Formats: sequence, C-alpha cells, structure tokens
Amino acid sequence: MGALYSRLTEVISAWQAKDVDKVLSYMSDDIVWHYAAPALPPIKGKAAARKLLVRFQSDMHDIQWRIFHHAETADRLFLEGVDDYRTTDGKRMAVPYAGVLDFRDGLITGWRDYVDLAVIAQQKAGEPFTAQVDALIGREAVG
Repeated sequence: MGALYSRLTEVISAWQAKDVDKVLSYMSDDIVWHYAAPALPPIKGKAAARKLLVRFQSDMHDIQWRIFHHAETADRLFLEGVDDYRTTDGKRMAVPYAGVLDFRDGLITGWRDYVDLAVIAQQKAGEPFTAQVDALIGREAVG
C-alpha cells in the first residue's frame, strides 16, 4: 500500500466516524475540491470544505466508502470506488465514482470526484439501482 493511499484510508476512517475536524486535518488550507467534476463548480478552502462536509454528513448514515482500484505516482492518487450509505429517510445510495487527489507535504490540495449526478438523482427519487450500478458496486473492495 502506497503512502498516499494509506493517507486516504485515514480520511475514510475519519469520515466514517463523522469527525469533520479530523477529515479537514488532512486537507491543505487552499484545497480545491471538485466534488462533482465537471458538473458543479469546485469549493475552495477549508471553510468551504467544512460547509460541504457538514451538509453531506447530515444526510449520510452507515457509510461504506469502498475503493476497488487505486494507483499513485509522485503526489497524485487515482482511485475508483463507491460511496454506499443510507439517507436520513432510509434510502440506500450507492454512487460509483472515479477520483483524483493531489497532495503536497502530506496534505490533500486537490480533490476531483467524477460522479454521475443523474444516478444520484435517480436513487434519491427511489428508483432501483440500474444493472450497471449493481455490477459496479458489487465488486470486491481492496484492503
């Protein structure tokens, strides 16, 4: 396991524990986070990241953030995974994504998640998972 992926596993643990301050401790003050690239504009800075994390946290329960594949080079981590959780009203959400994280001095400076917002909207509307989503999320996660 590479150093950057190891750092990400610490972020995942903090997020699953709903410890926003701990998650933020892994980010640089000047982080640029594209949480739905290229669909939505990025947030910039830790204050904006805190607002986003608090908003996400309020409706994400029983979080199972699984990574299927990852690779790193220099200060960049590439990954493929799924955010699998329950909403406050009990809906299961399983959002496949690909992500790229940039690091500087051990801190995340850039974060780009590539997700399909239509899949999220369908799941929020209560539609069943499509066959392709089932196939993507049913794979074995790495360590």
